[in-house]
Amino acid sequence: MAVEQKQKLYIPYPVIVEGKYDKIRLSNVMEGQILTTDGFGIFRQEEKKQLLRRLAERTPLILLTDSDGGGRVIRSHLRGILPADRLIQVYIPRIPGREKRKSTPSAEGVLGVEGMEDDLLRALLAPYAASAGEDTLRRAQANPLTKADLYMDGLTGGPDSRRRRDELAARLGLPPGMSSGALLEALRLLISYEEYLRAVGRAPETGNGGNEENAGGTF
Repeated sequence: MAVEQKQKLYIPYPVIVEGKYDKIRLSNVMEGQILTTDGFGIFRQEEKKQLLRRLAERTPLILLTDSDGGGRVIRSHLRGILPADRLIQVYIPRIPGREKRKSTPSAEGVLGVEGMEDDLLRALLAPYAASAGEDTLRRAQANPLTKADLYMDGLTGGPDSRRRRDELAARLGLPPGMSSGALLEALRLLISYEEYLRAVGRAPETGNGGNEENAGGTF
């Protein structure tokens, strides 16, 4: 007998976890933005810190780290760089065990986010899920921005791409030197597709019978 597939929760706030396996596990139960700290990498990644600060200006952030010492250190660090009233603190229980992909338990012998059962993660996130109506609206407003747009607008793949990225990043309050991938992630989180088109001079002109006209960029 087939097991009934439960519908994923749509979480309207970005969720911060530690690593890619946590992100994979969480994507089993939710749709929405999931960001990783790359473990302790967040301590030295100024780009990511700045992105989180900018995001916190626009939306609350859900913080979901492991229940071990490392998770507590990362949580404490993020609490130190982000406004407390913009963080939604969600905690997993301390459950003894070992993740399936690992040959040995963690130093403290407890499961991380990646080791949690789907039903437990669903229960932890359910209070922050969008209603059915909000879910439909947010899906319709999902940002379709891709790397192809960045290429079209000279933000990647060209001799002047780095300067163009730096100029756009400066306008958004982001640090210079962002890679095209990092900038794409930031743009998709911080602005709508229409706002992006206006920023690069590709927004449709108004009052011209509906014909789109490329303004030639604003860089």
